[in-house]
Amino acid sequence: MFPFMRFIATVMLAMTVSTQAIADASRPKIGLVLGGGGARGAAHVGVLEVLEELKIPVDCIAGTSMGALVAGAFASGLTPPMMRQALAEADWNDMFTDTPDFSDVNYRYKQVLRAFIPASELGVTSDGIRFPAGVIDGVKIKLFFNRLVGAGKNERVIEKLPLPLSLIATDIGTGQRVVMREGGLASAMRASMSVPGLLSPVVLDGRKLVDGGLVDNVPIGEARERCNPDLVIAVNVGSPLMDADQVGSLLTISAQMVSILTEQNVSRSLATLKPTDILIQPDLGTISASDFSRNAEAADRGRAAAEAIRDRLARLGTSAELYAQWRKPINRSGKAPPVIDEIEIAGLKRVNPAMVERQLTINPGEQLATSNIDNDVLRIYGDGFYQSVDYQLLNLRDRNILRSLPVEKSWGPDYLRFALNLETDTNQGSSFALRAAYQKTLINDLGGEMLVTVGIGSSLGAGFTFYQPLDPAQRFFVEAGLKYERGLLNIYQNNERVAQYANANTVLGLWAGTNIGIMGQARLGWIEQKRSFERDIGSPSLPNFDTSYSGWAASLSLDQMNRLYFATRGWATRFDYFDSSEAGFSRAEADIQGAFSLGQTVFTGRVNYVGSPKGQLPFFNAGKLGGFLNMSAFARGQILGDDIVYAGIRAEQIIGTFPLGLRGDMRLGFALEGAHVGTYYTETNLSGTNILNSAALYLGGETSFGPAYLGFGYSTNGASNLFLSIGIP
Repeated sequence: MFPFMRFIATVMLAMTVSTQAIADASRPKIGLVLGGGGARGAAHVGVLEVLEELKIPVDCIAGTSMGALVAGAFASGLTPPMMRQALAEADWNDMFTDTPDFSDVNYRYKQVLRAFIPASELGVTSDGIRFPAGVIDGVKIKLFFNRLVGAGKNERVIEKLPLPLSLIATDIGTGQRVVMREGGLASAMRASMSVPGLLSPVVLDGRKLVDGGLVDNVPIGEARERCNPDLVIAVNVGSPLMDADQVGSLLTISAQMVSILTEQNVSRSLATLKPTDILIQPDLGTISASDFSRNAEAADRGRAAAEAIRDRLARLGTSAELYAQWRKPINRSGKAPPVIDEIEIAGLKRVNPAMVERQLTINPGEQLATSNIDNDVLRIYGDGFYQSVDYQLLNLRDRNILRSLPVEKSWGPDYLRFALNLETDTNQGSSFALRAAYQKTLINDLGGEMLVTVGIGSSLGAGFTFYQPLDPAQRFFVEAGLKYERGLLNIYQNNERVAQYANANTVLGLWAGTNIGIMGQARLGWIEQKRSFERDIGSPSLPNFDTSYSGWAASLSLDQMNRLYFATRGWATRFDYFDSSEAGFSRAEADIQGAFSLGQTVFTGRVNYVGSPKGQLPFFNAGKLGGFLNMSAFARGQILGDDIVYAGIRAEQIIGTFPLGLRGDMRLGFALEGAHVGTYYTETNLSGTNILNSAALYLGGETSFGPAYLGFGYSTNGASNLFLSIGIP
């Protein structure tokens, strides 16, 4: 009896499989094509929602640019609702800045970024000046793609996906179309989305790849070649051409030229559609390619376009059983992240691998956590030596290998940097400063650096610094520096400038210190200083004088602000101490500041002290008050004195953000400030009142040259000031 029942069961199973095969064979083979369009490509998600509801299986999928993102996510097992949520939660403005959280930047690199415009970096090579490959390198974008396709759980390669997938890019060297049917999925998605001039190209197999929309924005031909479908469902979300009166600037002309090229290849591709094929073109209205904040709206419009032809699409649907059978191998596995057996660091030529290892928090024997590896990647990138940092999870010889992939800057390791500052106020007049620096990094295996600076404008200066770590992990270092500055010192009395001195300052410093992780430094050193003051304006009775002195110095600096400018959270502190026995004084300075946000309002506080624990601060080393957010009602450096305590709080309302690629907010701010001056050296008429106050109302925002402020400061002590500042002081 048992053999007979086994025979019956075998026959029934064969009949079931045969029925499914017949049913499956009876449906048309479908190729799905998702076109490029930047943020407009979120419409693909809405289309996929309808296809899934109607249980329409596809046999292959081809995508370009944003269509490549959606296609790759879908083929890797992400459902349309999961995609909609991922796009909604993504901070696209942050991703397109490429800048890691400033708290994740190495403190040594922080010092450079605070002194010079980050975007001004130019490479210096034996072949001359070299420019970065793009405005941004797309590190955060690539990490987002890794999360999207689940790269932290297993190796996501295109050829191993259960759904045949093709992604399109352009070889920027030859102009040829590149079809990616194998290799790393997230890297292929990133290559297909590399908008020229905005995102740096992706190097794959020796070719520099950029956005595939330049050559094949709606890759219908590739879908036909990939799986020979009976019909194609093509979704076109491309941006329409601008009207002639909208094209005038160099930027809009360039954008229009790219759009023309794209539209030409789209027209050729759409002309190949057959009567049996289905074309979906969502009405995306005013949604532009950069409107990532309108992802949900774009997805809804894509869904509406698919719903409009629901009856026609419904004919392509299958039974719930057959659709589940098709979907099962595509669905993302719920298995836990793997345990890492080995860590590799690949591709380095100049950087010591130990400098990368110090930023890794994942160790062999530990389970991989996506959030941890993402943070590690950003910290590595925050060292400033790399144009991109990525990772791969490989399984070789039954071992899980985490491969770190830092790519050193192709335009480094020597750089030119620049800074510009323009200031004007009603109390002091106008000033400007232009600074330039030559930075030579990675001089030796331990990461030695040299920095040469020059400055012109209202003040002149030159400097030389040599920084030498003492171990590969850069825990300890020594530093030597020589600096010369010549500027103007204004002397005020009764809110009037009564004198002006040309101030020359030469400083030689020798330091030894330790890096406190990436957040800060502690150092101890010896300083030799020479200063001279030569009267330019003022009473002939006012003296000129020179002085020289030396002494030991100590400092502690910590910086955990989340942004270089216009932080929304974090804290920073600095403590400096100098003691000169021969000059008979010591100088202590402490500065503490912090920021936090409530919704779109940012609150910031700062406390500063400058005083003399031993003796009295000499005039040339006095504490200073005046200038924006340092008693804003007064001119910069208007009040000089000893034992000065400053405290300020401010509230800033975020009233807008800059376009993609320009990190920063536009803010309307209000500041309340107070100060206590122990001994006045200028504005001695205020000696009767040790307490000063100031309030300021201002507009602020980040520009290509640094922060910009326009505002008004007022004090009941009799001062007021209208000020404008652009750039890095």
